[in-house]
Amino acid sequence: MNINLWIEKFRPSTLDEYVGNEDIKKKCEQFIQNNEIPHLLFHGRAGTGKTTLAKILVNHIDCDYLYINASAERGIDIVRDKIRNFASSVGFKKWKVIILDESDYMTPDAQASLRNTMEVFAGGTRFILTCNYPEKIIEPLQSRCQTFKIQPPSMKDIAIKCANILKEEGVSFEPSDLKVIIENDYPDIRKILGDLQSNVFDNQLKLSSEFLSKNDVENKVIDVLCNSKSKKDKFTEIRQILLDTIGYDYTNLYSLLFKRIDEYGKGNIGQIILIIAEGQHRATHSVDKEISAMATIVNILETIG
Repeated sequence: MNINLWIEKFRPSTLDEYVGNEDIKKKCEQFIQNNEIPHLLFHGRAGTGKTTLAKILVNHIDCDYLYINASAERGIDIVRDKIRNFASSVGFKKWKVIILDESDYMTPDAQASLRNTMEVFAGGTRFILTCNYPEKIIEPLQSRCQTFKIQPPSMKDIAIKCANILKEEGVSFEPSDLKVIIENDYPDIRKILGDLQSNVFDNQLKLSSEFLSKNDVENKVIDVLCNSKSKKDKFTEIRQILLDTIGYDYTNLYSLLFKRIDEYGKGNIGQIILIIAEGQHRATHSVDKEISAMATIVNILETIG
């Protein structure tokens, strides 16, 4: 099959191709060698390889598997219908494995029903749950799983992988351009590969003006937070910067504010971290991401004066 999307084309299909998390890879290698698998919970930041690792496992043990995106199918009906039907059907392999991707989006009722399902079909069915926020998974589900935190590979390892991809695709590039993309998107590997491919023109990596504009947002926001203008002027300027950046992902703002907190938050770092954490949590339940982001900026400006 000809796959043009790099995110899928270069998705690791074996543990040898999977970059990082060496201790977890060793554990998964044991599962594969023994053809035994417990219930698993993989958690970590978006784009760090949770789903990829789950798919490597189900492709290398004797199993039939069902993949469900729990952010799209999150209610109790998915457990009662699709999951139970699959678990109770006749199979010809040792295991049935159900991957519940983004399981932290499942409703509490759906999670409670899933707990019962895991018990009823424990003889031949296993579950692999992935999530960004494990605290949203009810304790009875967590206690039934072996839990692993998926850490992103180092920037160096990602740079080596990306350089190899570019060479394999016959794309010429400057290391400085590759560095900009990685530093901008890290640790989201999926986003790094997407931006890498979207900035290839005529077999050459050339950073587009749109990408450079988005990348420059970070410096502009931090510069405003550090200047001596009034709180009102700072707020207005930051809001305009973000509004002027077409397609800006407000979820990146929280990582930016935390990553560069030493530059603008001296003397108030502890309090600002609490503000960022509260804003990030609020944003996950917010319809309008701009409102949540700017509320966080307001609280920070009140703190730093």
